[in-house]
Amino acid sequence: MDAEHPSARSSHTLAAPAATATVSRTGGSDFARLSKQIVAAGLMRRRTGYYTLRITLVAALYTLGWAAFLLLGESWWSLVVGGYLALVFGQTALVAHDVAHRQVFRRRRASERMGRIAGNLGIGMSYGWWQDKHTRHHANPNHEELDPDVTPDLLVWTQDQARSARGPATTHRALTGLPVLPLLTLEGFNLHVSGVKALRNRSVKRRGVEGTMLFTHFGLYLTALFLVLPPSMALLFLAVHQCLFGLYPGSIFAPNHKGMPTLTGKSRPDFLRRQVLTSRNVRGGWFTDIALGGLNHQIEHHLFPSMPSPHPRRRNPRQAILRTGRRAVSGDGAHHVLPAGAHESAQRRGTSPGGPPELTPQRWSVICRSRASDAPLTRPARRAARGSL
Repeated sequence: MDAEHPSARSSHTLAAPAATATVSRTGGSDFARLSKQIVAAGLMRRRTGYYTLRITLVAALYTLGWAAFLLLGESWWSLVVGGYLALVFGQTALVAHDVAHRQVFRRRRASERMGRIAGNLGIGMSYGWWQDKHTRHHANPNHEELDPDVTPDLLVWTQDQARSARGPATTHRALTGLPVLPLLTLEGFNLHVSGVKALRNRSVKRRGVEGTMLFTHFGLYLTALFLVLPPSMALLFLAVHQCLFGLYPGSIFAPNHKGMPTLTGKSRPDFLRRQVLTSRNVRGGWFTDIALGGLNHQIEHHLFPSMPSPHPRRRNPRQAILRTGRRAVSGDGAHHVLPAGAHESAQRRGTSPGGPPELTPQRWSVICRSRASDAPLTRPARRAARGSL
């Protein structure tokens, strides 16, 4: 099997492009051997029954929420419905995420159609804009110049970004210890605005369809609010609903990468290490899997974006990844998995005068444990993850 990620064969699939793989003394790339184990275990097979049930349940909960809103009418209980719909909108976004990764449908056209229904029409998020943005994130996670999720904007994510911040980023710096969660409440509004702005970008396919479905959502949403509720209550409902909606997906995605090593310039390890060393898993049971849409298994997801979300919780992928990782870091020439300067604070800490510390099999085990933290953004967890690198 070639080292290129299987889902990278199509430009419409959310996957990283092929990278130079590390070749071990036993022959073949680390990722190629890992891919064979994952495919042989049947973990890349689509789960038609699971996604049929999941999409049906989400659609039913979506319909139930708006029905309750209409039945309650002019009541303060409608704010509770707003909180409920925020959770349902988050689950709808997670469905759109899986659809975009081809976890649900094999064909691109079916994926795009379902993605626009869930994204544009369902929650007012441009599917085309988000797909392009998320593709670039998967290709270069935590790369300061190439990953749009860590590009300086209202938030900055590294000391170097903080020093060079201009504009709104200077008002709030993620590394200063100020709370980030309040700003995540604005993420829902950001998704709407960014989607509308993207309609001017010719790289977004089928802009007419994207725009029509987006503004249909906005029109129906605002009409329902101001027909059922008085203006003041409608604005309060909008604030509660959209702020909680922004907080939900923002809280899902942030722990998976924030506080992990960042890359800059030409620092670009091979595909396996680029995905694993910048990602973190979040430990939990069935409730965590549902609430986070399976994205708590972030390492497995980044290595195999097309793997259906129920599969990473099985023991097979974890064991295969751990075995491959330990074997990879034991081979000659594979110790310095991050090039010199990749982690911008390494030399400043004095732990790596000539580049990142040697990654031994023992440190690999520590990394795997640190990427399954119950509290991934706490200072001890962040220090353990960074110290292992």
